[in-house]
Amino acid sequence: MTRRVRLGMLTPSSNTALEPVTAAMLARLDGVTAHFARFPVTEISLAPRALAQFDNAPMLAAARLLAHAKVDCIAWNGTSAAWLGLDRDEVLIEQIQAATDIPACTAMLAYAEIFRRTGVRRVGLVTPYLDDVQARIVQNFADQGLACPAERHAGVSENFAFAEIAPETIAGMVRATAAERPDAIAIVCTNMAGAPLVEALEAELGIPVYDSIAVVLWRSLVAAAVAPNRIVGWGRLFADARLQQREAIA
Repeated sequence: MTRRVRLGMLTPSSNTALEPVTAAMLARLDGVTAHFARFPVTEISLAPRALAQFDNAPMLAAARLLAHAKVDCIAWNGTSAAWLGLDRDEVLIEQIQAATDIPACTAMLAYAEIFRRTGVRRVGLVTPYLDDVQARIVQNFADQGLACPAERHAGVSENFAFAEIAPETIAGMVRATAAERPDAIAIVCTNMAGAPLVEALEAELGIPVYDSIAVVLWRSLVAAAVAPNRIVGWGRLFADARLQQREAIA
């Protein structure tokens, strides 16, 4: 009998991309399902009202509800630490695990792990965000020792609207960053459906493309002891031999 694996995802309330994309990626994996809990997020900006959406209290309340479903891990399927700093996600993980006794992960900590394990130092950055949010992300990448030789962003603040960005627009932003030949390209936003484009873009550009929705799923599978290479057709991330198991702890 196939082991039943349930992946828990904390989801911004206005996000309409990550649930169907995650379900599509899992469609051929027997016994592995994703389960979502929402909390209020409608605006991405550096305004105090927008930053307050990412207080840990509503996220922890949602995590406790996911624990009722006996999930094997709980992932923060959002990228707020990209502009708030990785320390925010580190604290959140500790709090989720203390509250639920379930392993936790996040999108931005997963990116950091992928870059470290694959030797990425130069990242092309693609997002839907405003100028000042994008600048904060670039600075936070620099603080991690990551250069950003090229970036593109759509200049949007409404979270719901991110999912309305056309695939050809996303692909165009990725191609533009690829011109500087970064080590990898990161599509940072879990409400912008870049994941379905990754396989074709990687074949065209010869550069790894890491989409946030896919990155969260990859890390959730690793946390649940499911081999990521069971996901086929969604990019190098899932096939890379360096990323098949949890990183060894010294």
